[in-house]
Amino acid sequence: MGQFSMMHWIVVALVVLVLFGRGKISETMGDFGKGIKSFKRGLADEERQQAPPALPAGQPLASSSEAGRPQVATPRSDEQ
Repeated sequence: MGQFSMMHWIVVALVVLVLFGRGKISETMGDFGKGIKSFKRGLADEERQQAPPALPAGQPLASSSEAGRPQVATPRSDEQ
């Protein structure tokens, strides 16, 4: 009673084909494939956006201590 026979699966397949039709099932599978491709493309785009931008040639790298510090003009000792 707890097992499904081959005849059971054939009847289920026929009911599904009658309800949805052959075209609807292939259309659904095509949409599913497009969704997977779009998801993979989105992941690849996200990885490219997170990569640090390349510096132009000849531009020196800022040291880590200067990178986060704002440039502030300090008064000279003779101006006070």
